Amino acid sequence: MELLEIAPKVHDEARQGEAYAPFALDNTEYKKKFYIESYGCQMNFSDSEIVASILNEEGFGATRNYEEADLVLLNTCSIREKAEQTVRKRLTEFRKTKEAKPGLLIGVLGCMAERLKSKFLEEEKLVDLVVGPDAYRSLPGLIEEAETGQKAVNVLLSRDETYADISPVRLNSNGVSGFISIMRGCNNMCSFCVVPFTRGRERSRDAYSIVAEAEDLFSRGFREVTLLGQNVDSYYWEDEAKGEFVTFGKLLEKVALVSPLLRVRFSTSHPKDITEEVLQTMARYENICKYIHLPVQSGNTRILQLMNRTYTREWYMAKIDQIKSIIPDCGISSDVIAGFCTETEEEHADTLSIMEYSKYDMSYMFFYSERPGTLAARRYKDDIPEETKKRRLQEIVELQGRLSRESNQRDIGKTFKVLIEGESKRSAGDWMGRNTQNKVIVFSKGGAGYQKGDYVDVKVTGCTQATLLGELA
Repeated sequence: MELLEIAPKVHDEARQGEAYAPFALDNTEYKKKFYIESYGCQMNFSDSEIVASILNEEGFGATRNYEEADLVLLNTCSIREKAEQTVRKRLTEFRKTKEAKPGLLIGVLGCMAERLKSKFLEEEKLVDLVVGPDAYRSLPGLIEEAETGQKAVNVLLSRDETYADISPVRLNSNGVSGFISIMRGCNNMCSFCVVPFTRGRERSRDAYSIVAEAEDLFSRGFREVTLLGQNVDSYYWEDEAKGEFVTFGKLLEKVALVSPLLRVRFSTSHPKDITEEVLQTMARYENICKYIHLPVQSGNTRILQLMNRTYTREWYMAKIDQIKSIIPDCGISSDVIAGFCTETEEEHADTLSIMEYSKYDMSYMFFYSERPGTLAARRYKDDIPEETKKRRLQEIVELQGRLSRESNQRDIGKTFKVLIEGESKRSAGDWMGRNTQNKVIVFSKGGAGYQKGDYVDVKVTGCTQATLLGELA
């Protein structure tokens, strides 16, 4: 996903998590320096922390300044065409730096690696190494190969790699919130999506290692973890020695039991896989956040079938009803695609109406862009004019803007437990944090002596479209 296709303008405090981010550590003890930018989903940001750990072992420390780096890496996303354009532009900029610093190595990681390796390495000569998301352990050898002037490539996908034994380096962390990857790959062949081709088949990580990572983060002062996967609800791990099997609902409980002071979030859910067990577990534990990201993509059953989403409009609406029945105060967000192949105006109207029905607090909204190699690219004609796509997207954006404002306005006068994540970007006199529904709340410090990582009760006194405003209760 890229920010340029998410049309609504949001308050600075609302973290969208989609733009690139340079990471940095204290590198005084390292002989060489690396610089990394991550694009796309939180899985990519999490992968960058795994890469940083591997590079640290090889004597590389991170830097915020790519001009002083010995190794520059872009962790890429292929989910939208705009992301590829952005990455290509950045690589061109880095090549200019390399002209003045011939020893600099430039590499591409992640989802664009396999599909565009030939273009990057041979046609455009933009990079020195290309590494797929299952091949990060081979980075040290690939760097050695690239240092000799050879082009280094490993884009092989794995059926069992989960990086469970690698302790990620927490880069650019606020010291409060951390991410834990619980699985890799995806078995859902949504016709518009490249993930199964770029990240491979689904495999779940050892549940004990996940809990151990959560315990380690909590012991180091973190107070929130987000469990990550392309489809977390299909997590399934079996300990053959003990005869124990762990579903996602059971994993949620195990992590919640680390400490009642450790908040637990997760992303992303597929509507067909989120179970009543998960919902009941969320309702049972106060520290499991009452928030679900439940992508709908389209509100029309025919379009959903073309997308291979394996549920109908009515089924999705029933799932929304179930969530609100079991967790009445649950926050819900979504992904929405405008202008998928053959979509009519009536079918677009179905998307608008399902948004109204679901009353999303927030959505990531895009118009359809065909991705080479996907089922949709092979089967369907991308036949909706771009101006029509953009107009439909704008209608979706305007509706979500109203839904978001109405959602926030309903919270005025309520009091929430907020985890302080840091100072407001706009004022050193204000804190910012999130409530259990994942809404950002900005409030005055009030001289109360609180600090990052503390829980505080905040009464909401006002709002913008994307942010709640409050005061200490």
